[in-house]
Amino acid sequence: RLKEVVGASLASLCLGPLAGPQRLGTLVDCLVLNYRLCQGLGWSRDGGAETQGPLRCCGCGRVLGEAVPAAAPLRTSVVLNQLAEKWFPGECERARTGSRLEELLAQGRFREALAAASQALRADSSDLMLRIYRAESYVGLQEYKTAIEDLNFVISKMPNWPEVYFQKGKVLQDSGFVGDALQLFLQCLALDEDFLPAKLEVERTLCDVLSPEKLGESLLKESAWHSPHTRNKPFILGSEVTESYCDLQPCPEQSLGGSEVPEPVSGSLNRARSAHALNSTKDLAKEDGLKRVSSEPLLSGQEKGALLKRKLSFSEQDTVVCEDGRNKHKKQGGKQSFTLKFKVSTVLCLSLSISSCFSLESTKRDMTLPFGTIPGDLIDASDFECSLCMRLFFEPVTTPCGHTFCKGCLERCLDHAPQCPLCKESLKEYLASRKYSITELLEELIMKYLSDELYERKRIHAEETAEHSNLTKNVPMFVCTMAYPTVPCPLHVFEPRYRLMIRRSMETGTKQFGMCISDSQNGFADYGCMLQIRNVHFLPDGRSVVDTVGGKRFRVLRRGMKDGYCTADIEYLEDVKVADEEELKKLRELHNFVYSQACSWFQNLRNKFRTQILQHFGPMPDREENIQAMPNGPAWCWWLLAVLPVDPRYQLSVLSMMSLKDRLIKIQHILTYFSRDQSK
Repeated sequence: RLKEVVGASLASLCLGPLAGPQRLGTLVDCLVLNYRLCQGLGWSRDGGAETQGPLRCCGCGRVLGEAVPAAAPLRTSVVLNQLAEKWFPGECERARTGSRLEELLAQGRFREALAAASQALRADSSDLMLRIYRAESYVGLQEYKTAIEDLNFVISKMPNWPEVYFQKGKVLQDSGFVGDALQLFLQCLALDEDFLPAKLEVERTLCDVLSPEKLGESLLKESAWHSPHTRNKPFILGSEVTESYCDLQPCPEQSLGGSEVPEPVSGSLNRARSAHALNSTKDLAKEDGLKRVSSEPLLSGQEKGALLKRKLSFSEQDTVVCEDGRNKHKKQGGKQSFTLKFKVSTVLCLSLSISSCFSLESTKRDMTLPFGTIPGDLIDASDFECSLCMRLFFEPVTTPCGHTFCKGCLERCLDHAPQCPLCKESLKEYLASRKYSITELLEELIMKYLSDELYERKRIHAEETAEHSNLTKNVPMFVCTMAYPTVPCPLHVFEPRYRLMIRRSMETGTKQFGMCISDSQNGFADYGCMLQIRNVHFLPDGRSVVDTVGGKRFRVLRRGMKDGYCTADIEYLEDVKVADEEELKKLRELHNFVYSQACSWFQNLRNKFRTQILQHFGPMPDREENIQAMPNGPAWCWWLLAVLPVDPRYQLSVLSMMSLKDRLIKIQHILTYFSRDQSK
């Protein structure tokens, strides 16, 4: 329903000038969609080009000349660059030539860039990128006609490059050929609807051309630089408008009762390929360098003249929006109606001429700049080895300095020092961000060319993970302090071995490890308590504050060592339940008496000490009705044992007890001793 959209968009001209070019954004979208639907293309485009080329840059479509990780500062990836040099030496040399030309152009040394590009073209005349560089050199020297010739050559060889149309449009726009430029901008958007610089140019041009003060001026002048098959008859703004109306023939795909309009999907043109061109729109006359982006077709407009001569049939009465907001019918000869109808016909004729410029066949041509496949004898697993573990990369990550390692290997190195293991460059900021993004391209290459080796590498990793997940065999041990069931135990982790241990506990999903106090003879005590990780807060320098709470008690059966930290085979402890009713009754009486004694001792503490205990351990748990419900007995016993200032060896003896009665008697003795001190 293009005609209705155009009329609605331009009706505001009767009320005054447009508020700004951005108000025409919807109209531009409609013009582009109208073309694509008429060609049967919808919004989607052939995405097959993305898979062609193992080291293809998503920005320019060529081999990765200087591959960089997606992190700042941008430094070349050593592994990917070595692969590119090994697999595609010729393409890498072309990329270096392009880099030298870009540097010359950025410095404004257009004569030198022109000479270098021309010399390179004499060696390889088939390289279209060199022609684009040369065209940019001509633009810098204001030799627009020669630049257009190079751009036309590129379009004729590869009619699927939206940015070439955009840059050609910029050249024509600067030369005064506004209509031809507008047409090229729309063609660019027809190939890539998200090409923002082209959309901005169309909005600005339409806002200027369709303003009331432009009535009677020529929309465009004929450009002799256009390719013969894309030259158009100019639009005339003035008395000739009645002879330039055209009939709008709706497309079958646009019928109201037909199929739904396809929803936008991301096509084969990645936004990264054209985003850099947005910067050039800030200075439209000076900084319109020819950035490289893959895309689609050139125009072929054999029916343009005929379309421009066709007449648009309007009704005798046209609805116009008046100043009071009401609809009013005016005769066709009225000035307002004539102006609006003229504007509508101008845009419609433009849309139809754009649609006639393309053929469906040309839009489906290949979009790639092929650079060959990899010979089998050049694929070597040693090219994909981590320099730390000397095994195939597993979850490869690339540091800002350009070196690649297994994610786990790099994390272990950063536990010891925040610097690159190879070049020793500081990675403090990288460590603080903790954004170890997987190098997807490298991972894809391994999956594609070394699938068997990757399968074996994953199998080994799964076995190692399973070993770290076992909570009875080789359980990681943190040798530090006493821990008790249900009692919080915050930890400040700074040693590299314990950083690794905590990370493994998190990655395996167990989120548990054992806590023991040290022992001069055996390294750590025979009894301990499992800790459950509730939260980990990483500090910028790699240290962490780990919030844990006590879980099961255990006895050590066998000691071991793993990557610097202690491990142990353990068995878990539970209280022996009392079955005899008489014994259970006496146990409850003892329990209630000791609980009351504990509450009295805590309340008689100085306010300073009581406040510190509450801040660190929280309030004392309530008395439980079923004293044998939990395998470790009442929680208040462990809370009290944690806050009492008792020698750790004495606390350890209580922790190892499997009898609630014995534990209560021990606690009673301690409370009796401290209560005597309070009474003095």
